[in-house]
Amino acid sequence: MGNTPHIHQSGSQPAQFLVDNITLLPKGWVFDVAMGNGRNAIYLASMGFNVEGVDISFEAVNNALELARKAGVTIRAETVDLETKYSIKKDSYNIIICFYYLQRSLITQIKDGLKVGGVVVYETYIVDQTKFGRPKNPDYLLEHNELLDMFRDFRCLRYHEGIVEDRMATASIVAEKI
Repeated sequence: MGNTPHIHQSGSQPAQFLVDNITLLPKGWVFDVAMGNGRNAIYLASMGFNVEGVDISFEAVNNALELARKAGVTIRAETVDLETKYSIKKDSYNIIICFYYLQRSLITQIKDGLKVGGVVVYETYIVDQTKFGRPKNPDYLLEHNELLDMFRDFRCLRYHEGIVEDRMATASIVAEKI
């Protein structure tokens, strides 16, 4: 695996933040950045979205494809290293999601990959996470308000930052490309 620790959230349930904000998402194509076992991709496919995702782990991608098949949905999934030559296709997606993966160099690509009117859904750890465990490396933790600042040129539809359930510290955003 690359240098970036990718915290695969356990279980097959989609991220609660995604479920809670499903009504804000335009129909169409979704790109799932660092998709892990595909829990969010499979959920979105089951809700009628066309989903493609990538992950550095061959095993995770295969698991995602198998879980999608078992769930009776189709997703596209590919094994790629986001830190090397891969780039997100420009103006291609209605939605781009990223959960628990922080690679700051991808933010511009995420923005460029969305069509106008497209929506980003992003959730990952903030610096306060060190109180609860991994990750501890500041390269993989957002500063306070950093996620909000990253998407300041978008229309913010939902934002939350802070301690969740007294066990983790995250920032979450849903924002529309205008």
